Amino acid sequence: MGCRLLFSVCFILGMSLVAVAQKTERVTATYTYYAPEHVSIEEARRVALQRAQLQAIADAFGTIVTQTNATTVKNENGKSDVSLLSLGASEVKGEWLRTDGEPEYEIAYEDGMLAVTVRVKGVIREIVNAAVDFQARVLCNGTEDRFEQDRFRNGDDLYLSFQSPVDGYLTVYLLDAEGTAYCLLPYRGDTGGRVAVKGNRRYVFFSVDDVPAGEQGMVDEYVMTCGNGKELNQIYVIFSPQLFTKAVDYAGEGVQPRELPYEEFQQWLFNCRKQDREMRVEVKHIVISD
Repeated sequence: MGCRLLFSVCFILGMSLVAVAQKTERVTATYTYYAPEHVSIEEARRVALQRAQLQAIADAFGTIVTQTNATTVKNENGKSDVSLLSLGASEVKGEWLRTDGEPEYEIAYEDGMLAVTVRVKGVIREIVNAAVDFQARVLCNGTEDRFEQDRFRNGDDLYLSFQSPVDGYLTVYLLDAEGTAYCLLPYRGDTGGRVAVKGNRRYVFFSVDDVPAGEQGMVDEYVMTCGNGKELNQIYVIFSPQLFTKAVDYAGEGVQPRELPYEEFQQWLFNCRKQDREMRVEVKHIVISD
């Protein structure tokens, strides 16, 4: 990691978590995902967990939930059914605030098909009104939006484009498979604890060519590397019109980003979203292979 970061990352099943909420509930969700042949066990575990969370939200609040890049949840007679469809919209009327403990997985093969069952406990809440929307794109080997990608190879450059309709504050974290959260934004040399962004302006982060000459020394650039065949991670893009400050974290080794344990990151994010109903979180899953 660092100037050459060892990153892992998965396909985009990015769930947009919006805020302005009402009811909060503790739930237990169970879901079995039957994976197609091309899906690895790690990817299947991730999909099963996200589907379980979506189904719990739909069961609790009686909504229709769709998730970017394929998942829908329909609610009928108080019960929900998750199906895999080719959809690109996201209409989420509830959100998963926090996971309590570790999800429990069972791996089996039924008629030659991989079946992953997950049981997870957590806190959810109903959304009454949507927060401010924004556009965030993970980019590979280019800074234009046409380079948006969810799959990387060894040596690929990572960039992020961002645009909001209103002024606000932004931070970006990467969560790896080892349970560590890395602060990608603000940059390591930025001691302000937050990044202010202007509405209606497109930003490109992690690129020295997209900032004024006087700011280039502050920019951290990232190159994706992988030594274990395939690795999965999550990129959290966190935005709010309200002032907030990044989590308390610690200096990494050498030129690595600042970091903190996954549990501390989740608790910080939970507390922020509890206090700030306008905060929005978008999770990007990406995959990196050698």
